[in-house]
Amino acid sequence: MKPGNHTFSVSEFLLLGLSEHQTQQPLLFGIFLSVYLITVVGNIAISLAIVSDPHLHTPMYFFLAHFSLTDLGLSSTTVPRMLVNIQAHRHTITYAGCLSQIYFFLWFIGLDVFLLAVMAYDWLVAICHPLHYTLVMSPRCCILLVVMPLILAQAYSLTHTLLLAQISFCTDNIIPHFFCELLPLLKLSCSDTYANRCVLTYWGGALTILIPLLIVISYARIVAAIVHIPSASGKWKAFSTCSSHLSAICLFYVSAIGVYFIPSSADSASKDRIAAVMYAVVTPMLNPFIYSLRNRDMKSALKRFLSRRALQSP
Repeated sequence: MKPGNHTFSVSEFLLLGLSEHQTQQPLLFGIFLSVYLITVVGNIAISLAIVSDPHLHTPMYFFLAHFSLTDLGLSSTTVPRMLVNIQAHRHTITYAGCLSQIYFFLWFIGLDVFLLAVMAYDWLVAICHPLHYTLVMSPRCCILLVVMPLILAQAYSLTHTLLLAQISFCTDNIIPHFFCELLPLLKLSCSDTYANRCVLTYWGGALTILIPLLIVISYARIVAAIVHIPSASGKWKAFSTCSSHLSAICLFYVSAIGVYFIPSSADSASKDRIAAVMYAVVTPMLNPFIYSLRNRDMKSALKRFLSRRALQSP
């Protein structure tokens, strides 16, 4: 960089949080602490119930257990740090801590998206090809369908993080967010961010256009198969089996994309924060309720798990 740009080695960033009003901080702390505790308890309970119940040792619940752990990781990447900042009245984060937070946030976001696509494929095989389901969704295939999203999500987050580590930052180190997010950081950079934005466009297109398109195609085939079921009870049973997953997909993408259709007169930074709260904090909290309240097998497994825990307690 030229000396006239006045760049320096940034050691920390200032996170403005959700609100700059000090009087609102205790309320925000209470709300997000409650949301996070519900998220932790709900997702861990679902994962443990699936692991401990032999009736749920099927591909569908195998993917659901990984999805629950991913949601837990996504929420844990941002909320605990925000709670610590509110409690300590110190809203700074180190440069290394910021890059680490971005890496894990993007990893869990990417993993969430890829697992939603995998779960849609699982439902497609189960409903459209029930006689071949056991053969297609073999243990080896299930493991592969989890490992591949892990690798792709790793590539997604690592690419962004490595590119971000190569750019310089100017004297402005204020991030108008409650965690380190990619776009606000790129706006602070003094360097040429063309490569970063190109990668963001390509990966963003894959995660927000290609993957949803594959999910829509899967559900179009599922609906077509359900329509050809002769009995009304059969149609209802087939639809109800995938309604939880469909609800989770709608919740994730509506909160991640739909929030941005707030009128343009609204503050852009505020829209970004609202969107992030919805898909990174609220959605991981609601998913356990979606998959348990709308699933008879899941509710039964949770009851058996809680009963065993109650009997084991002194």
